[in-house]
Amino acid sequence: MTHLATGTDYQKLANHFRPVFHRIAAGTVERERTRTLPVEQIQWLKEATFGAVRIPVEKGGWGASLPQLFQLLTELAEADSNIPQALRAHFAFVEDRLNQPDSPVQDRWFRRFLDGEIVGSGWTEIGNVKLGDVITQVTAKGERWELNGEKFYSTGTLFADWIDVFARRTDNQRDVIAIVNTHQSGVSREDDWDGFGQRLTGSGTTRFVAADVEQDHVYDFSERFRYQTAFYQHVLLATLAGIARAVVRDAAAGVKARQRIYSHSNGNASRDDVQVLQVIGEISSLAFAVEASVQRATHSLQSAYEAHILSDEGVIRDYNTVAEAEAGQAQVIASDLVPRAATLLFNALGASDTRLSKALDRHWRNARTIASHNPVIYKARDIGNWLVNDVAPTSIWAIGRGEG
Repeated sequence: MTHLATGTDYQKLANHFRPVFHRIAAGTVERERTRTLPVEQIQWLKEATFGAVRIPVEKGGWGASLPQLFQLLTELAEADSNIPQALRAHFAFVEDRLNQPDSPVQDRWFRRFLDGEIVGSGWTEIGNVKLGDVITQVTAKGERWELNGEKFYSTGTLFADWIDVFARRTDNQRDVIAIVNTHQSGVSREDDWDGFGQRLTGSGTTRFVAADVEQDHVYDFSERFRYQTAFYQHVLLATLAGIARAVVRDAAAGVKARQRIYSHSNGNASRDDVQVLQVIGEISSLAFAVEASVQRATHSLQSAYEAHILSDEGVIRDYNTVAEAEAGQAQVIASDLVPRAATLLFNALGASDTRLSKALDRHWRNARTIASHNPVIYKARDIGNWLVNDVAPTSIWAIGRGEG
């Protein structure tokens, strides 16, 4: 029997996690200033079973729908935008398990998630890698597998118990997913991500040297869930929506608290200056548009999830096409409006609000960094090609050195 996660009481769900989100938010600025990884904060989420929100109720989880998951991630991103991205690979792997038939293997994974274990990412190889090539390799060793290779942008691995690794089998050259336990000497992780934003996501280098992998933890990449690209994008979209919320929060709080005014301002206090209030209204409207777009797109993703149990391949393909297209449309909106809101923030405040101690620059830096993932120019092109020429958006892609 297939159990679907189609939704729960959102307020009950959110109320369980909001106290943790508030604790996380309390130290966000200090972690940003000192570049302190949110190891303790992610442990709080593990203990609260945050990683199990999508597991069906019948399997012991919360049974949240995808719209509910991403709304929850938006709330978390408002508290600290690094953490939803750090959990991106985890929720994608949970989603992949949800798309597989009921089995003892699936139940074991669900049990791990309910116990607080989480998964990190090991997909991207950098340097002189030919487009479409995979240098990380997995080799059969009796009843086990051995993994060797190196990954970068390995988001979340510093906090993870397992890593979802994209690799290639040495025997038949097929692309596979290998799920590797991090608690072994064959896995080493470095905090060497040096981007100007999202600096606390654990997105550095991961190396595998004769790392041990269980036999049933290697499977063909072709078996992955169909809407994975859109899903990965939605985690970034929810994070951008959360950053927009945080910009509104900090802009309004800054204006309320501001005592100094200019001689040519429009009131005796910033809170009474009509031009300043206009800026706050504009920022709020941008954030509203982003969150509305992101939430709208999550419903087509839920439809793609629920369609995986159908037998009509044409219907399944159509649901996945719409989900991919709407994720792209939301990305075009969020990638533009959130950095804009993070810039407008300073029009409502003053020079003193550029101090490093306030870390308000993190909103733009983090939003711009996230918006640089999965180039938005190609998403906009894909949407246009779909609408004009009925060509489905790109759902699986690679990055590497081109020829010529």
